[in-house]
Amino acid sequence: MIRFLLSVIFIFFFFLFSVFMWAYIWIVARFNKKKADLISLHIIQGVLKTLQFLSGVRLKVIGEENVPKDQAVLYIGNHKSDYDTIFTYARCPGLTGYIAKDSLGKIPFMRGWMLRGYCLFLNRENPREGLKTILTAIEYVKQGVSITIFPEGGRNKTDAPTLPFHEGSFKVATKTGCPIIPMAITNSESVFEAQIPFLKPADVVLQYGKPIYVEELAPEDKKFIGAYTQKIIEEMLIDNKKYL
Repeated sequence: MIRFLLSVIFIFFFFLFSVFMWAYIWIVARFNKKKADLISLHIIQGVLKTLQFLSGVRLKVIGEENVPKDQAVLYIGNHKSDYDTIFTYARCPGLTGYIAKDSLGKIPFMRGWMLRGYCLFLNRENPREGLKTILTAIEYVKQGVSITIFPEGGRNKTDAPTLPFHEGSFKVATKTGCPIIPMAITNSESVFEAQIPFLKPADVVLQYGKPIYVEELAPEDKKFIGAYTQKIIEEMLIDNKKYL
């Protein structure tokens, strides 16, 4: 319970001082938007690293050298915990937006920081709005901003390693030619979801797979790029178990 309370207190004070941070970022953005974006990125990553520390997580990272540092990418990962975003966003080497459920966009202060971080809110009940979100993500990638998607359509609450991946999520890569970076996150649900509302120290493994370039795939794999990527992530999840 102490870890949970410390995390809540930390988030409270962070949001409390957000107004002053936004004022500073707004001033910087008037002269240098890129610098303002990077300041926002570093602030958010610092907050997430602090939350990871407070949770007591022992994170093992594998294959980080597979992530290109000089271009935008599409990160694709499995999703078992709300902490998946904390573990992955804190390690992004450049500007990266996440496609998140639209309910998060209704939380004061959180919405502001997510928008500063190029996050997009997806309405799963409205296909037309969902398409607009994907089209915006495509434009972000063209501008050099990476995008992260958990393509299972929500958090996996089953015993299965993954849920079916939504093929539409991969349009960001097929329309831009950016590489897909598979991410396999193992045991993240043990941190919080397994004993809500308590936070429990746990070993978590984050493995990055080799970049997938759509144009280099066989025609059948191109047609079902979601299933192809899902298989790679499931193989990494199996491999990750040896580290726990």
